[in-house]
Amino acid sequence: MEHLSHQDVVNLFLMLAAMLLLARIFAEIAQKFKQPAVVGELLAGILLGPTILGTFFPELFQDLFLSNPNANLALDGFVQIAVVLLLFIAGLEVELHLVWSQGKSALSISLLGLIVPFILGFVFPYYFPEFFGLVEGDRLLFSLFMGTAMSITALPVVVRILMDLDLFKTKMGMLIVASAMVNDIIGWLIFSVILSFMGKAGNLSLMQTIGITLLFTFFMLTIGKFIINKALPWINKKLAWPGGVLSLSMAFCFMAAAFTEWLGIHAIFGAFLLGVALGDSEHMSERAKEIVHQFINNIFAPLFFVSIGLKINFFTNFDLLLTLAILVISFAGKIVGSGFGAYKGGFNVKESLAVGFGMNARGAMEIILGLIALENGLIGEKLFVALVIMAIVTSMSSGPLMKWSLKAAKEEREAAS
Repeated sequence: MEHLSHQDVVNLFLMLAAMLLLARIFAEIAQKFKQPAVVGELLAGILLGPTILGTFFPELFQDLFLSNPNANLALDGFVQIAVVLLLFIAGLEVELHLVWSQGKSALSISLLGLIVPFILGFVFPYYFPEFFGLVEGDRLLFSLFMGTAMSITALPVVVRILMDLDLFKTKMGMLIVASAMVNDIIGWLIFSVILSFMGKAGNLSLMQTIGITLLFTFFMLTIGKFIINKALPWINKKLAWPGGVLSLSMAFCFMAAAFTEWLGIHAIFGAFLLGVALGDSEHMSERAKEIVHQFINNIFAPLFFVSIGLKINFFTNFDLLLTLAILVISFAGKIVGSGFGAYKGGFNVKESLAVGFGMNARGAMEIILGLIALENGLIGEKLFVALVIMAIVTSMSSGPLMKWSLKAAKEEREAAS
């Protein structure tokens, strides 16, 4: 059995130390400027990667990140676990009962916020594939991916923004959160099907993969959720707390991830669904969720986001026109789609704009989606860089834009009264 040599282990620990240290420093700086930690972690990766360190200190970059293939392979394992755990905690945030309680309004905001950006994201790349970087490959699959990438909303970022604006428990806050939840579930389901189209489904046919995926989704959100709800009180009572619930949560998360990876639809979808089923249980306490969040957000999430900067040179792959086009499509699709859904639900124009701005935050979800597409050869490096920039810009602008439109709505009401 092969194993890591003494030098491999030294190199691996040095990489992990450098990534975590710089991620922490830049996350703290980002938070000082009231920006999400993910922005600082991405900047740390750009600094450590080929963009800065590789350009100005190529020998140091070579020694630290390129000289040892075995250590790189081990690091890749850490990053794979990190992305699975990130989707697991994104699933934990979904509360299905909240979605049902918001009824038609949430469905309207979510579906229009999904359909309009999906159409815009699909049509432009389909008719102008070369502009978006598709030289070879399946134009339909590429356009389907772009449609999905434009439709997805980052639930964790949305929740954080609403909390910062003190809107989380309001009618508008609940509607945005419920809509983002529906958005996430449908978006990841569509992306899983796209991966199946790419022939990653192993020995299963495409129809078998799609059928089993839908059955698995239904199972996890009904019977799976029921079993978890029945088992959690026993686990909380009989096993050590919080060790018992943490160990078993992680174990079942990895089992669900392994199952969907075996299906050929990527491990993250299984982890996400397990997170939804577990997070919606009344016996999964907020304290237990907080412990899981702290553990993953401070150890594994930084490793994932720093690793993004290690993969690509952001300067040489930056394309201004492409980035601007992605930004325009993403802003227009979400604000028009979700905003119109909110307007139909009874909000005035300014409030509807606020809902559109809130749903526009893409955050980590967009980056995860883009990275999987890049690793599967579906998109090129320039488009990936444009998607990462779009994720950062939409996350940073959502809060201030929501605040501006809500203030305008309030002034309008006061002037009318």
